[in-house]
Amino acid sequence: MAVSTVLAGARVVLPTGIVENGRVIVDGGRIAGAAPADAPALDLTGHWVVPGFVDMHNHGGGGASFTSGTVDEILTGVHTHRLHGTTTVVASFVTGEMDFLSTRAGLLSELAEQGEIAGIHFEGPFIAPCRKGAHDETLLRDPDPADVRKLIDAARGQARMVTLATELPGGIDSVRLLAEHGVVAAIGHTDATYEQTVEAIDAGATVATHLYNAMPALGHRAPGPIAALLEDERITVELINDGTHLHPAALELAFHHAGPQRVAFITDAMDAAGFGDGRYMLGPLAVEVKDSVARLVEGGSIAGSTLTLDRAFKRAATVDGLPVESVVQAISANPARVLGIDDRVGSLEPGKDADLVVLDAAFDVKGVMRKGAWVVEPDLA
Repeated sequence: MAVSTVLAGARVVLPTGIVENGRVIVDGGRIAGAAPADAPALDLTGHWVVPGFVDMHNHGGGGASFTSGTVDEILTGVHTHRLHGTTTVVASFVTGEMDFLSTRAGLLSELAEQGEIAGIHFEGPFIAPCRKGAHDETLLRDPDPADVRKLIDAARGQARMVTLATELPGGIDSVRLLAEHGVVAAIGHTDATYEQTVEAIDAGATVATHLYNAMPALGHRAPGPIAALLEDERITVELINDGTHLHPAALELAFHHAGPQRVAFITDAMDAAGFGDGRYMLGPLAVEVKDSVARLVEGGSIAGSTLTLDRAFKRAATVDGLPVESVVQAISANPARVLGIDDRVGSLEPGKDADLVVLDAAFDVKGVMRKGAWVVEPDLA
C-alpha cells in the first residue's frame, strides 16, 4: 500500500461521534492526522468506516480450535475472524488439565508476542460444576491461587483474562492475585449470590463473562450475580449478540443499566465460526452444530457460538436498533479498554494502528484493514 492513503467520503465513526463525508488518513501502518496533497484517495461515499473489531472472548473459527489446534490451525482461525472485521482477537481456552493448559499457554504466548493474537483468556477450569455449560465437569477445580498463578506464569505475560466462579474456595484470593498481576478477573460460570458477587467486585473483578449465560437468573428476592454486575460501574459486561444466547429484551436491559460504555460484544466462537454445520470437539466434548447453533452432543447445552463480530454488529444496528456509535463502543472501544490496549486499537485516532472496517449502508463488510494493509480489499460494487 502507498505510504499515505486517504479514505474519503464515508460516514466515519470517531470517539467524538459520526463525521459525515469524513476522511481517514493511513500512513504506513498507522492512522495519521494529515496527508500529503498528492496522497491517493479511495472514494467510500455511501459507506461506513469504523474501527476494527476487538474480540476479547473467542475460542476459534474456520474449523480451528485455539485450545487444541496447531499453530497453523490457530492462525487459520485468527484469519477467519479477520475476514469478518475482527482485527484484534484474544484466544480463549476451555477447561483442560492444568499441565495441558500450561503447555498451550506457552505455545500461544509466542503468537501473542508476534502480534497475531492479543493475549490469552482462561475460561476454566475454575468454574462452578452446576454452571459448567460446555466444560468437562471432571476437569473442574476450585480456584486455588497457586493454580491460578501457574497459568499466569505459563502465559509469560500474555494472560489477559481468567474467568472464575468467585464464590468457590480460593475465589476471592484469586481475584486479588489476578488484579495484582494486571490480569482481568472475570466473573462467570458462577452460582454466586448477589452478596458474593459484590464481594468479588470489591476484591478487583472487572468483567462479567457472557452476562446472563451460565449464571443464576435475575430474581426479585434473590437477585443473584446479574443485578450486581449490571449495577456496578466497575464492571464491563460481555454479551453474545447472536439471537440465540440472548433475547433482545435482555440485551436492551443490559444496555439500559450498564450503558454503552460498559458493554463488550463478544463471539464466544468455537471452531465452526465461519466454517459451517457439522460435528466438532470443544476441548474433550463433542459438539453438534446445526443451523449455526452449537450444542453439546451429550446433554444439549449451548456450546459457545458460531458468531462473527460483523454479524453481531449488523444485528445490533438493525434488529436491536442501537445507535451505531454505541455499537462501535461495544465492539471496539470497550474491549480494547478492558484489555489495556486502547492506546493502540479500538478507535480511529491519529497514532493508533490503522485497523478499520468498511461497511455498506446495510452494515455488511466490504473491506477490512489491519495495521495499514487490506485483509479484505474494498468491494465497492
